[in-house]
Amino acid sequence: MSAVIADSPAAEAAARRLDLLARFDGRAPRYTSYPTALQFSAEVDAEVYGRWLGALDPAEPVSLYAHIPFCDRLCWYCGCNTRAVRKRALISEYVDRLLDELALVEAKLSGRLPVGAVHLGGGTPNMLSPDDLELMFQGFRRVFDIGKGAEIAAELDPSLLSPEWAQAAAAQGLNRASVGVQCLSPQVQAAVNRIEPFSVVEQAVGWLRDAGVGSINFDLMYGLPKQQVEDVEDTLEQVLALRPDRIAMFGYAHVPWAKAHQKLIDAADLADAAGRLAQSEAAAAVLAAHGYVRIGLDHYALPQDALAQGLAAGTLRRNFQGYTTDPHPTLIGLGASAIGRLPQGYAQNVPEELAWRTAVGQGRLPVRRGVALTDDDRFRAELIERLMCDMRLDMAAACARHGCSPSVLQPERARLRQMAEEGILTLDGDRIALTETGRPFVRVVARIFDQRSGIEDAFSRVV
Repeated sequence: MSAVIADSPAAEAAARRLDLLARFDGRAPRYTSYPTALQFSAEVDAEVYGRWLGALDPAEPVSLYAHIPFCDRLCWYCGCNTRAVRKRALISEYVDRLLDELALVEAKLSGRLPVGAVHLGGGTPNMLSPDDLELMFQGFRRVFDIGKGAEIAAELDPSLLSPEWAQAAAAQGLNRASVGVQCLSPQVQAAVNRIEPFSVVEQAVGWLRDAGVGSINFDLMYGLPKQQVEDVEDTLEQVLALRPDRIAMFGYAHVPWAKAHQKLIDAADLADAAGRLAQSEAAAAVLAAHGYVRIGLDHYALPQDALAQGLAAGTLRRNFQGYTTDPHPTLIGLGASAIGRLPQGYAQNVPEELAWRTAVGQGRLPVRRGVALTDDDRFRAELIERLMCDMRLDMAAACARHGCSPSVLQPERARLRQMAEEGILTLDGDRIALTETGRPFVRVVARIFDQRSGIEDAFSRVV
C-alpha cells in the first residue's frame, strides 16, 4: 500500500511542488502597484502632486483613502505604518491635521469631485472616537460628493469595537468591514502579541451586522510563528461559522530589517517554505469545501460577492488594499504614509507622523516621494495586474490596447517558455495561464514583466 501511495498522482504532484519551491521560492514584490513603492523617489514632491491634483477631471469619480496610524497594541507580525497610543487627544489632533491636509488638497482641485469608494486603513481606524469619525466624514463630504452607492470600508480590530462605534460608522455609510483575526490559536496569538478569542470576533461581527454593515471580510494569516496546518484549519472552521462574505489569507512577511518590532519574533518558530505552502493550500481546501471562490493570490469570496463576480467578469483590480472591484483610476490618499494614485503616477505622504504633522501645519502638501508613470509602466502594470488577478494573460490583447506590437515582449518569452517547461504555466501563442501547480508562483511569473524592481532581498518571500 505504501508503494502505491508513494507513486500516486497526488504524491507526485506534492514532490513536484517541493522541487519548484526549492528553485523558485525567492523574494518578489506583492504587486499591489507597478512600479512598486520601492521605486518611488523624491522626483515627485508636493509641487508635482499639486499639479496632478489640479489636472483631475471634476466629472470623473475618484476613491479616497485615509490612513489612521494608531493601534491599542503593537502586534509583532505587523508590517503597517502604525504605533501604539493610549492618549485619545493625540488621535483627535491627528484628525484635525488630516482635515487640514484635506483643505490643502481641496485648494488644488478644479471642482468638487464625485467619490465612488472610501477606505479607512491603518493601524486601527476604530481607534477613532465616534465624534472624530463624524468630523472626518463631514470634512470628506464638504470637499467631495460621496454618492449613495459608494463603497465605504474600514479595517477593524474586533477587540476594540463597540456597538456604539459600529452604529456611528454605519451612520456615515460604512457598508464593508475588514475584521482582523489572523489566527485563533492561543500559542500563535501569544507568539505575536495579539490575544483575541473567537468570542470577541463573534461579538464584533454581530454588532456590525446589527448596525447594517452588509459585507464582512476576515483578514487571516498563515506562516506566523508556531503556526501549524491544524491551526489554520481550526481558525477557518471557527470563523466560517459566521459566514463572512470574503476571506483574505495573507502570508506573513518576515522583514525585521524593515520593521524592527518583528525582531521580537523568533525566526526559528517560523515555518519553512514547504510548511507555509502546506498551510496556504490547507486553507484553500477548507474554503473550497465551504463554497468560497479562490481569487488571485490570497483572497476568497462567496460566489454572490462582488469580488467573485468581478473575477468572473474579468474586471477584478489590485491595489494597496489587495484585490478590489474599485474601478476608479484615481485614489487620493490622506494621512501619514498614505499613497495616492493619479493618472500621472503615484504620490506618497511622509511616513513619519510627526514630520507629516509639521508639513501640514506649515501649509504644505505632505508628499515626500512618488513616481511618474511612463507609457511602458502603464503597459507593464496591466500585464502584471491581469496576471495577479486572473491567473492568465493575453499578451497580444494587452499590446493592442497600448498600441504596441507583441514583439516588444520577445525578451520575456524565453523565461515564459522555461516556466512552461517547469509546469508553472501554459503558453499558447500569446496566451499565458497559470497551472494549479504554478499558482503559488504567480509573483515570480509577474516579475518577468517587471522592468523596475531591484534587489530581491527588499521583498517578502514568494510563498
